[in-house]
Amino acid sequence: MKKNFSTLALVLCATAASAQDITLPAPNTSQQSASVVEALKTRHSVRDFDSSKTLSDQQLSDLCWAACGMTRDDNHRTSPTAMNRQEIRLFAFTKEGVYEYDAKANSLIKKAEGDHRMLMASNGANASFKQEFVVDAPVTLLMVIDLDILGGKDEKSVMMGCVDAGNVSENINLYVQSVGLATVPRATHDTDSIRKLLKLSDAQIPIMNNPVGYEKK
Repeated sequence: MKKNFSTLALVLCATAASAQDITLPAPNTSQQSASVVEALKTRHSVRDFDSSKTLSDQQLSDLCWAACGMTRDDNHRTSPTAMNRQEIRLFAFTKEGVYEYDAKANSLIKKAEGDHRMLMASNGANASFKQEFVVDAPVTLLMVIDLDILGGKDEKSVMMGCVDAGNVSENINLYVQSVGLATVPRATHDTDSIRKLLKLSDAQIPIMNNPVGYEKK
C-alpha cells in the first residue's frame, strides 16, 4: 500500500510540474545584434529548419519581448496597435505545450499540454495540404486578434487588427534576422482546431504565425 501511495505521489508531482507556467528571464535588451538597417537588408524567409536545435528560455524571452513586450512603461509595447488597445495576443506552440505570453509578467502561461505544432501545418479545410516544415521549428508564435479588447467587431476593426498583427510579425522577422535565427511569416493554420484547443470565441481570431528556429545548413 505504501508503495502505491509513493507511486501516486510521484505521478501527481510529475503532472503538476508539467502543468507549470514558465517565468522567463528578463529580456536581454543590451545583447549584440545586427542593426535595423542590416536586418532590413538581409531579411529573408526560411522554410528549412534544423530540428535538432532548440531555443533557451532566454531566447524565448527575448523573442516574445521583441514581438510585443513591454517597453518604456507598463502601458506601451514594442509593437504599435490601433489606439494602443494591445489587442494582439501572442501564443507560443512548442513540443511541450502551448503557452500565452503575458507581457507584463514576462512569462508564458500554459494553455494546453503536448505538441500541437501540426495545427500550423494545414488550414484544416484541405487534409492533403500540409506544410510540415513548421514542426521542425522549436517554436511557432501565433498572433490572435482579440476584437473584444479592440472594442469593435466591424470590418474596420478586423482590418486594424490585421494591421496590428502584421506589426507584431514584422517585429519578429527583424529581430530574428538581427540575432541569427530564422523565420517565415505565414497565414496557414487550422483556425477551427486552434479555437477549440485554446477555447477562443468568435471574436478572437487566429490570424498569422511565425515559426522560429535555426536555419538548416
